[in-house]
Amino acid sequence: MKCLSAVICLLPLKFCLTLGRGLARLLWLFLPAKRKRLATGNIIRCLNVSSEEANRIARESTVQLGALFVEVLYFPKLKGNMASHVKVVGLEHLTRYKSSSDKGAVIMTGHNDNWELMGGAFAQNGIPLVGVAKKQKSEGADKFINEFRTLIGMHVTYRSGVREMYKMLDEGHFIGLIMDQDVGRDDGVVVKFFNQATNFVTGAASMSRFRKVPIFPAFMHRNSDGTHTLEIFPPLMVERTTDKHADIKRMTQRLATLLEEHIRKYPDEWFWLHDRWKSMHVEFEPEEVAEFEKALGIDNSVRRA
Repeated sequence: MKCLSAVICLLPLKFCLTLGRGLARLLWLFLPAKRKRLATGNIIRCLNVSSEEANRIARESTVQLGALFVEVLYFPKLKGNMASHVKVVGLEHLTRYKSSSDKGAVIMTGHNDNWELMGGAFAQNGIPLVGVAKKQKSEGADKFINEFRTLIGMHVTYRSGVREMYKMLDEGHFIGLIMDQDVGRDDGVVVKFFNQATNFVTGAASMSRFRKVPIFPAFMHRNSDGTHTLEIFPPLMVERTTDKHADIKRMTQRLATLLEEHIRKYPDEWFWLHDRWKSMHVEFEPEEVAEFEKALGIDNSVRRA
C-alpha cells in the first residue's frame, strides 16, 4: 500500500481521481447481485425513487469510493496543502468554543463523501481531532490506514478505548464519531431515520451528557471540481433531566435527523452498500419493531403489506 501511495503521489491528483473512479466503476460490475439489491432496496425505501434512479445512486455512491481510496493514498502530498483541497464552512463554531473552554467536544459525522479527509482538515485548522476507528481485520491494513491518519494530523483510538476518549476530552481534544453504522441492540437506541425504526449508536449523546460538552455535527461534500466542502454546524448540548435514557435518545434522534437531511441533499455520497437496518431485522422481533414504529409515529402498514 505504501509503494502504491508513492507511485500515486508522482501523478497529478485530478488524473488519479479519474483513475480511481474508473476502477470503482469496473468494480461495480463485479459486485455480488445480493449486495446491489441491498443498496437499491435501501435507496427506494429511504428516498422513494424509481428502481432506475436507485440503481444510479447506488452505483455512484460506490464509484465515489474509488476517489476516496486514491485521496487516502495521496495523503503524503495533501498533508501540507489541505486548505486548497478542503474548504471549511462554519469553523468559527469550533474556534469560538475552543477559545472559551479548556475541555474538548464531540464531532459527529457519517460515511458521506471522503470522511477520512476530515481529520486532516480539522488538524490544519488547529482543531486537535481524535478519530475513533474500527480495528481492521488485516493487521497490515490497520497499521497502514492509522499511520496515514496520523500523517495528516489525527490521533487515532479504537472504539474500545472509552477511557482514553474521556481523558482526551478533558485535555481539550475533539472526539470524532461516525455514527451511521448499524450496531447491536444492546449498544444502541431505536429512533426514526428515513421514516423507519432504526437502531442508532448513542456514543455522541452519551459522551456529551456525561462530560457536559457540546456536539458539533459536521459533514463532507464533494464539489464539482473534485475538491471538498466540510460544513460544521452550531453546537448542540444534551439536556440533563432526571431521565438519562430519554435525554440520550432525544439527542440521538436530533443527530439522526441532521444526518438524514444531509444524505437527502447528497444521496450519491452516502455508503448505501452497508446493511444499515440489519439489527432491526435480525435482533428484534417483528412485534417489537411495530411497537417502535408506533411510538415514533411511523406508519409503515402499506409497506409491510
